[in-house]
Amino acid sequence: QVQLDESGGGLVQAGGSQRLSCAASGRTAYRYNMGWFRQAPGKDRREFVAAIDATTRKTYYADPVKGRFTISRDNARNIVHLEMNNLKPEDTAVYYCAADQRWVGSVMDDIWGQGTQDTVSS
Repeated sequence: QVQLDESGGGLVQAGGSQRLSCAASGRTAYRYNMGWFRQAPGKDRREFVAAIDATTRKTYYADPVKGRFTISRDNARNIVHLEMNNLKPEDTAVYYCAADQRWVGSVMDDIWGQGTQDTVSS
């Protein structure tokens, strides 16, 4: 069974940068597409942020983060990074790492990390 362990996040000022990391453990972790979702305060649903295909390394982004966030993958170590630049207060959320062997993108829904809080102050 694949498990996800997130790190990074915390408090940052608007306009700043931050990096989130997600380490996938398990013998078959390399097969999984990886991504990030977030749940903002007061919202009852997680929204898709970014994802990367396990095989093609094609990347997908939600419109609000295009041009500011970059997802990358270290296949040798099964770690996915989310580089976040020009952060805005509306980026404040709990960020969740996701893995899915079949789907990549906003429909990923197989395995979830525990979440990491990221707060952007104005």
